[in-house]
Amino acid sequence: MKHTLLLILFFFSNFYVFSQQDSVKLPFSIAHEKKLSDEDLKNKKEGTYVTGVPRFSSDPVNGFGYGVEGMLYYNGKKSDPFFNYTPYRRKLTIELFNTTKNQNEVVLGLDIPYIFNSKWRFRVEGIYENDPNMLYFGVNEQSLQTLTNPETGNNFSNYSQYDKSLSETYRNYNRWEEKNNVVMNLSAERSFFNSKMRTIIGYRFANLGISSFSGNSFLQNDFIKNAVVGVGRTTVNMAQAGIVYDTRDLESDPGKGIFAEITNEFSNTLLGSQFNFNKTFFQIKAYQRLFPSVFKKLIFAVRGGIGNTIGNAPFYEYMEEWSSEGGVYGVAGGGFSLRGYKQSRFAAPYITFINTELRMRFAQFKIMKQHLALSAVPFFDYAGVGDNLARVLSYSNNYRYSEGLGLRIAWNVSTILRFDYAVSNEDAQFFFQFGHTF
Repeated sequence: MKHTLLLILFFFSNFYVFSQQDSVKLPFSIAHEKKLSDEDLKNKKEGTYVTGVPRFSSDPVNGFGYGVEGMLYYNGKKSDPFFNYTPYRRKLTIELFNTTKNQNEVVLGLDIPYIFNSKWRFRVEGIYENDPNMLYFGVNEQSLQTLTNPETGNNFSNYSQYDKSLSETYRNYNRWEEKNNVVMNLSAERSFFNSKMRTIIGYRFANLGISSFSGNSFLQNDFIKNAVVGVGRTTVNMAQAGIVYDTRDLESDPGKGIFAEITNEFSNTLLGSQFNFNKTFFQIKAYQRLFPSVFKKLIFAVRGGIGNTIGNAPFYEYMEEWSSEGGVYGVAGGGFSLRGYKQSRFAAPYITFINTELRMRFAQFKIMKQHLALSAVPFFDYAGVGDNLARVLSYSNNYRYSEGLGLRIAWNVSTILRFDYAVSNEDAQFFFQFGHTF
């Protein structure tokens, strides 16, 4: 039923937009900085189209993964007054994924910028997931310690060697499991000041099944000692709010501009949640085109972020920050921040990170009327955690870094396929995902 309602809203809003396309005049002012570049407009498709690819992955934690990710876009026509200012008018996303180690998820999302030609944007996302391969290394500065075999006391600088050293009794020492998780995210945004700024309100409902494995478990030990909460079947509901400053020309693949936001999540028993806590997150992203007279598209991109979690928060809330454009998962570790370390490798009440990328387009062409653009992307990631603000800002030994090389494929301008290989002093990882890291 939920899926049917999203489809009805997708096509009804398309009909409304189509009926209004008798003029190129904007119904309200939008800053010129947000207009797509001439090259992106040239390659942008009109009407409705589908992009989708099989999804494959392989890593020692989750095993071999397979599935599909697809997007149904509606761009409107060039006579649409918003055609020059939006990556799309409507986007419906579906994701189906499974692995040989029993991770599986279903995701359905809908995003409608300038809904009904208004200053409002509407987003909704539904998620169902199971994952027995989540990782836990603590949610304070203890997570920064060298990997130590809990049985022998031996230290390891390499994650793979550490993991292989664990006996069968301690095989799941750093693992925990998500069972039958159901999450619903809703948000509405209102634009101001020529669409350079917008305010956001949202609500997140999550019914989660969290368990540790039998035997020796780091998470279970911390839970027994009352060092963490959140194990068991729990409900976490949160009211969300934020403010955004955005001058990017194309949000899915920016060539210039700045994106800055501050968001807040508030969980309380009055909202039907089992926990009382608060999370605040600030991040800024900047994009600058370099040597435009020489290179068709050479973009320097940088992002910095800092987050804080206070109160009686479940342990997993230290591992994710909420952004108006989706969650930053793993925070200090994984494919969305510190790519050379395992997801959630480091966690604490305060987190901060910096990501830099040089996005160098080296080829573009059309195959069966589909436009593809390829970019090489060397990158460097830097992140730290701390038990208080002074420590996360002042102590260099609270930080870790990684570096790597990626490939980006821009498919019909709005869909980005990301391939990244990252290395650190502790690990090496490969990622294939939709969308830029930032």
